[in-house]
Amino acid sequence: MSKNYFKYSEFDSPDIPDSGRNMQPSFLRMLNHARQIAGIPFRINSGFRSKEHNEKVGGTENSSHLRGHAADIHVSSSTHRYEILSALLQAGFNRIGIAETFIHVDNDPIKTQKVIWTYA
Repeated sequence: MSKNYFKYSEFDSPDIPDSGRNMQPSFLRMLNHARQIAGIPFRINSGFRSKEHNEKVGGTENSSHLRGHAADIHVSSSTHRYEILSALLQAGFNRIGIAETFIHVDNDPIKTQKVIWTYA
């Protein structure tokens, strides 16, 4: 068994303590694998979200964060963005959103697969 590179608390919705445990195990396994590949820390900006917190941050009504299938990973440079993106793809993720300061990644099975989008 591989080492876990995360704590559930990284994924907590700020308004619900210990809610990081609502993350989907399949998502956490894939993200853990990506962290191993990258060999650098992934700082999670947003993991599981309550409906209220999702509305507060402007998340979509059908956000994958609400079901524990998504995380937003902080990025601080173009090199960091490349390393994280490369590792996510190698780990098998195929739903990725790229912003200036974060990368959204999810493995939501009810959404369109093999997509990469940008945030304005």
